Amino acid sequence: MAESVSVPSEASDSRATWRDYKELTKPGVVALLILTSVIGMCMAVPGWVPLDVLILGNLGIALCAAAAAAVNHVVDQRIDQRMARTRNRPLAKGRVSNQNAIIFALALGVAGMAILLVWINALTAWLTFASLVGYAFIYTLFLKRATPQNIVIGGLAGAAPPLLGWTAVTGEVHGHALLLVLIIFAWTPPHFWALAIHRREEYALVDIPMLPVTHGVRFTQLHIILYTIIMFLITLMPFVTRLSSWLYLAGAVVLGLRFFYWSIEIWREKNPKAPIYAFKYSITYLMLLFLIMLLDHYLVPLPAYPV
Repeated sequence: MAESVSVPSEASDSRATWRDYKELTKPGVVALLILTSVIGMCMAVPGWVPLDVLILGNLGIALCAAAAAAVNHVVDQRIDQRMARTRNRPLAKGRVSNQNAIIFALALGVAGMAILLVWINALTAWLTFASLVGYAFIYTLFLKRATPQNIVIGGLAGAAPPLLGWTAVTGEVHGHALLLVLIIFAWTPPHFWALAIHRREEYALVDIPMLPVTHGVRFTQLHIILYTIIMFLITLMPFVTRLSSWLYLAGAVVLGLRFFYWSIEIWREKNPKAPIYAFKYSITYLMLLFLIMLLDHYLVPLPAYPV
């Protein structure tokens, strides 16, 4: 029987510091999202992104992402208390009250939406709002607890930032922007399933139906390999569609092969730390892939088609 954990009904915010509220925003996750948003902006135009759009657009997107993260803390606090990875979070430890966390999330979300509506454009604002709702409510409240495909379906919300950056600059949805979304969408399952294998006992303890809990580790290992192959093929599409040139292609191949190496290491089960190493590498992989795409965009001119 799972052990019961009491949740303080009223936390004393006198113990809360600015670091606790910063932690509510999941700054590392938001930073990665904003990196992809910035690169989405840059890929949308041949030259430089207007400074006001670059600053205000990413500020609005970041505030909304931080609001969604704070809601995630509120919804998941009982789960967080029982998992080693999350038990020291501010709400799980009672350093921040539910009420103040909700007010904080609401303030961040309203400020982010206001910035996007007033200084960017309505399309970006409402797409950002849809992404916030998708992560904070549809994924966290429902999908996470309802299906082992939670990461596959819910990953769309986390994949949106490149599209948001693109629309902030252009005011329209473009196929290339959707391709950037597709890359992150395909990256999400092997990224999270590697962590889920590493933490499968904890997910089982709190009744979260992650794939290794419901279908076993071996089944999950196979799906990590399959999704890694899908992801690798999708990352070649910016070159095929002439969004990027040879520098990006070379980077995508090298980084993708390394990702595939770690997926095979997980399957081989020779290294018990392979899942967590793969999880950590997947973060570095996504950062480097998008940074190489950015370098390619500005340093390597696309060759013209022969007439």
